[in-house]
Amino acid sequence: MNEALSPSEYPTLIADLRAGFDAGITRPLAWRRAQLDAMERMLRENEPAIGNALRRDLGKPPQEVLLGELSLVYSEIRHARRRLKRWTKPRRVHTPAVGQPGKSWVQPEPLGVVLIMGAWNYPVQLVLSPLIPALAAGNCALIKPSEIAANVSALMARLIPKYLDGRAVQVVEGAVEETTELLKQRFDHILYTGGAAVGKIVMRAAAEHLTPVTLELGGKSPCLVDEGADLKSAARRIVWGKCLNAGQTCIAPDYVLVSAEQRAPLIEAMAEELRGMYGEDLLSSRDYAKIINRRHFDRLCGYLGQGEIAIGGRFDENGQRIEPTVLTGVQPSDPVMQEEVFGPILPVLEVRDFDEAMAFVMQRDKPLAAYLFSRKKANVDCFVHAISAGNVCINDTLMFMSVPELPFGGVGMSGMGQYHGKAGFDRFSHLKAVMKRGRFPEIPVRFAPYSEFKMKLLRWLG
Repeated sequence: MNEALSPSEYPTLIADLRAGFDAGITRPLAWRRAQLDAMERMLRENEPAIGNALRRDLGKPPQEVLLGELSLVYSEIRHARRRLKRWTKPRRVHTPAVGQPGKSWVQPEPLGVVLIMGAWNYPVQLVLSPLIPALAAGNCALIKPSEIAANVSALMARLIPKYLDGRAVQVVEGAVEETTELLKQRFDHILYTGGAAVGKIVMRAAAEHLTPVTLELGGKSPCLVDEGADLKSAARRIVWGKCLNAGQTCIAPDYVLVSAEQRAPLIEAMAEELRGMYGEDLLSSRDYAKIINRRHFDRLCGYLGQGEIAIGGRFDENGQRIEPTVLTGVQPSDPVMQEEVFGPILPVLEVRDFDEAMAFVMQRDKPLAAYLFSRKKANVDCFVHAISAGNVCINDTLMFMSVPELPFGGVGMSGMGQYHGKAGFDRFSHLKAVMKRGRFPEIPVRFAPYSEFKMKLLRWLG
């Protein structure tokens, strides 16, 4: 366990990881598979302890522990394990006539020592999901869990050294001081999940060593409900996506755009779905998580005075819970529309039609996710092609996360770089270009002395 390490010891810790990498311990595919197997065993053997830590930090009910944390990691492990040999193979590319005789290929190779900085809202999944492709690609990794989810951070610091190879994987706990010192060190890649403000700090620090970064930053993910959409289905899936982990999900629907005619029926359907999922007293539901800490609780409560409360609005200070709340009458200039909500508060804004909704979204920063509920193929096609977002989902929310082959990542202010599945393997690899030439026959056209004939021949070969 490295929670007792002082920041002054970080250079030695990273040097030890780099020595392990340079010694080649991460190169064999058998080692990589063994680490993936060990990670899966770690989770399965410690599910009760993980669930307890998540309950203490975030009040997560058991089904959300499985659905939002463990199942995704299990799926990623299985996906990587089955395809590891295929991903690591040289990827043959065409060699043109001018390069003959010869062959060319792309050779994936590990980057070295990577830093993975997790987030507090899904503190297990957002540490282990990027660790899977990092190890599959043959890297060493230093893990920094979020100190805000303190119980999970301590558990990860205790479990990971017991199951994974300490020569290649280490965990460091800490807060601002420790993170600041970590970012002074040289890594071969940094993956950070969290807010844009810290993302800028990470990127500035990485620039000192020209270290590539992957940033998963979130943003205001829009949800459009089109004319003629199935409102009952839309309400159920929007409510589920917004209430999972009490709205503390970077890809949760952040606001809804709907026509004036459909607003009241949609809100009525949402209220019905909320009662069906959580009962009449939502604050006391065992199936509903809590807000991570008092600072975020107070921030969210500040939004409750904006617009009009159509659903919910109650809160429990002692339990740090806020009822799922739908706001109407919100103005685009209101604070709740200026920053990511990251909680169980959902503004519903009226638009004249689909075109106005599209314009509203396109005038704002590119989101991490964008959602459309529609039965109209033309509108679906327009949404998919016109809206720039990290991820797009039609007629549901969040569910693209269940597909390992779909890369996950932001664009613009919502982040940079993608991982999950093969995209993650490639993200933590250097795709080295290789060409091997035959010695005979030698084609002298490229060598001096030059001539008009050689010029014509080069044009023809090109």
